[in-house]
Amino acid sequence: MKKIVYVFSLIVLASLILSACGTPPTAAPTEAPIVATEPPAPTEPPMPAWEAPEGALVASFVDAAPTLDGVADEAFWADAEDFVIDVDGGFGGFETKVNLKAVYTADSVYFLMTYEDPTESWFRSPWQKQEDGTWKKITDPDDKGGDNNSVYEDKMAFIWNINNSIAKFETRGCYTACHDGENPDEKPYGNKFTPGEGQLGDIWHWKSIRNLNQLDDQYVDWTTYEARKDADNGNKEAGRKSDPKDGGGYADNYGSMVDPADATKTVADKTIPGFTSPNIDMTTGAPGYILDSEKVALDQAALDALPVGSYIPGIVKSEIVGDRGNISAGWVWADGVWTIEFGRLLDTASEFDVEFTDLAASYYFGVAIFENAQVRHATQTAPSFLVFKPQ
Repeated sequence: MKKIVYVFSLIVLASLILSACGTPPTAAPTEAPIVATEPPAPTEPPMPAWEAPEGALVASFVDAAPTLDGVADEAFWADAEDFVIDVDGGFGGFETKVNLKAVYTADSVYFLMTYEDPTESWFRSPWQKQEDGTWKKITDPDDKGGDNNSVYEDKMAFIWNINNSIAKFETRGCYTACHDGENPDEKPYGNKFTPGEGQLGDIWHWKSIRNLNQLDDQYVDWTTYEARKDADNGNKEAGRKSDPKDGGGYADNYGSMVDPADATKTVADKTIPGFTSPNIDMTTGAPGYILDSEKVALDQAALDALPVGSYIPGIVKSEIVGDRGNISAGWVWADGVWTIEFGRLLDTASEFDVEFTDLAASYYFGVAIFENAQVRHATQTAPSFLVFKPQ
């Protein structure tokens, strides 16, 4: 019994000793070394998505140029943004809606224009053989000079502000160069010239009968009617002029005769046509022109052999060579609608052209439509502008 008590006492004593000592200490955790780090680089805010300015004709980038044939069957034309311009005030109250689209490549810009026109006007003052065997040019009986509105052609025109030189063009557009009613006794519809010296506009003038695979590249400057008339021996165009050319273009279909003042020279005989073509319909005069590459000279015997009433077109034409011919084009009239495709280099390096060298800029223009009218065109009331959508 004493042994048991003794053993129990030892156990109790050992427990008291252990309690007094406590649990063995644990090792303190070691902290990771502090390493110096660069602050994070500031991030650039994302660029906002490009948005076209309100009211702009937008040219989108494409990899390849369209075929300028008036068919407009390239897929990108369907995807290009529509731009509509209302024009009115044409001869006889003509008005229509002009639908425009634009695309560009690395070096060129292209346009697609469509508009309703109920008639294809191609019967432009042809020759007709008379009962007495003479020939007569069919003209508008009401034309008092440069104002043909019945036997003419369909046309359209753009005017662009060259180097933003025309004052107030951004608000008034083509009206800055229009002078209606000036010199009414000599020019019933007035004149076109810019407001002041150094102000130039680029004219893209499509003439459905006289042009071939091109628009006629012209310009307008500050020359007044009187100044032009005096300087150019009767020229009544005032400020409207043509870019330089090296050859080609269109000419009246006149015969030739010996110059009464110099028998060694020939001059135009404005009483007879000079050429015909195997590709014209002499019963109607269609298509209204003779290609220079197909023209056949007419002598008196050939003229005498033609039936009374025969028509021969009044225009012989070819492609323009040089600055004046740098706008390529193709067009088709079908079902009362003109479809015109046209384009040129962004930079032509011509002093007479608008240059699209800054693709971030806005380029202002005005549009006019001529429905079988020499000068009395339908116009828009305010200018439009073109922008280029970034690639």
